[in-house]
Amino acid sequence: MLLKDLRTAVLEANLEIVRRGLVLYTFGNASGVDREQGLMVIKPSGVDYDDLRPEHMVVTDLQGTIVDGALKPSSDLDTHTLLYREFPSIGAIVHTHSEFATSFAQAGLSIPALGTTHADYFYGAIPCTVPLSDEACGGRYVHETGVAIVQHFQNNAIDPLAVPACLVAGHAPFVWGKDAHDAAHNAVVLEAVAKMAYKTLTLVPGHPGVSQALLDRHYFRKHGATATYGQ
Repeated sequence: MLLKDLRTAVLEANLEIVRRGLVLYTFGNASGVDREQGLMVIKPSGVDYDDLRPEHMVVTDLQGTIVDGALKPSSDLDTHTLLYREFPSIGAIVHTHSEFATSFAQAGLSIPALGTTHADYFYGAIPCTVPLSDEACGGRYVHETGVAIVQHFQNNAIDPLAVPACLVAGHAPFVWGKDAHDAAHNAVVLEAVAKMAYKTLTLVPGHPGVSQALLDRHYFRKHGATATYGQ
């Protein structure tokens, strides 16, 4: 079976976001990329998670052409492939409609860095894109979703490894990582951070956010050349 190990890892990421309560029914997907072969593995469209097996995962190239698999790939395929082409440092993507992160996306709001839990994973606010135009919605909608993410990161000089998530206005979050496990982990943390942010902003509307010094302290203890967290 082509890319057997990656298929298994992507399946596990898909199952993890269900176990963690980020996905209802089939409202989500995960994918992973093999950079050496230029191929991607992604969840099939509309298949119940309870029925998924590694062989059901669909293999495509980075333009979205199916290379292996008997099922149709996720309807979000073109967003995934564009992100892999434009963000060469990422290795996997998770898309959910998790409750709190999606609430921020539907409100068209970024998730500000309000405390150290956020700072441990995201170096700054988790951005929200501008709304898609009517033309984008009526055209190559899934591709344009990826374009909105990429343009926001490029226009605001955001490193996709430092902020491994983006909210799509009116839609939901896309999250990524170095591999499928990492992307699923980041998606779980994003939802926890979004929930805490919602509650914090309910208690203190207009909260100014964490200081730059505290953001730096927590982010860089876990990331970069001077990281000290862990064994």
